[in-house]
Amino acid sequence: LSTHINIQLTSSIFRVIFSDSMLRLLPLAAAALLAGVCSAFVPASTFVSRTTASSAKKSYSSLYMVEGQGGQTYNKVFVAGGSKGVGRLVVDKLVGSGTGVVALVRSEEAAAELNALDGVTAVIGDAFDYKAVEGAMDGCDAAMSTLGGGTVEEGKQRVDYEGNSNVIEAAGILGVTRVVLITSIGCGSSKEAAPPSVFEVLKDVLSAKERAENILIKYYTNTNWTIIRPGGLKSEPATGKAILTEDNMAIGSIHREDVAALAIQALTSPKTKQKILSAVDPEITSAANVEGRVVEAFALA
Repeated sequence: LSTHINIQLTSSIFRVIFSDSMLRLLPLAAAALLAGVCSAFVPASTFVSRTTASSAKKSYSSLYMVEGQGGQTYNKVFVAGGSKGVGRLVVDKLVGSGTGVVALVRSEEAAAELNALDGVTAVIGDAFDYKAVEGAMDGCDAAMSTLGGGTVEEGKQRVDYEGNSNVIEAAGILGVTRVVLITSIGCGSSKEAAPPSVFEVLKDVLSAKERAENILIKYYTNTNWTIIRPGGLKSEPATGKAILTEDNMAIGSIHREDVAALAIQALTSPKTKQKILSAVDPEITSAANVEGRVVEAFALA
């Protein structure tokens, strides 16, 4: 029989149940717990920083929270998946706000393109390689992941879980206690929101993303994490009308640029700690929301 490990702290009593599948997560949970305890003794304005070639180009102000509403600031944000799609838009918007960015990319071409931007340090590495992720993230004070993949051969690793898991683990080990994970509607508590035909096509991808979500939810109880689940992605320019919502049954479409904007607002908002939010654009007609269901927007500020 497999041994099961689950550590629970109740009334200062540690109960330990062993599990082979959990052995790797024990040091992560311990690191996250230690980071949370230590942060209570450090002033909120104190951050660890690392000087890089790109930071010498220009002096950057920190990213300030939503419309100046007094919250967390970040000097350098790690972005996984920053070479294309939502991730690239996140990088552009972070740099536009004056925040330093470290982006993990797989190709020299992508690295050269991103390194040409003031404020960006692109590191060549693979999200499947934990050490590459940890090395790139070292010195950052927040982490955002937009990692996701399409069809893979049966039995092959999915970056939706393996890559995101490495980002989460590295954040825990390094004491990076602010994590924003971008997944998809159809994961976890939003499973019923996805039309059955769509869920059937995407079930393997959604399952992998959900496993990554569950690492944050179950084992990083002292971390300031946020999970954002976008609806169907479109590549047109932002409408500026997209919203985040806590309604698990929200469904619809959203432009990638709007997802990036909402993700950065969520990053700095004081109201998104350990929140799971769906992202949709009520202004876009969606075949997945033929009934025109209206959802309540989550207030970021």
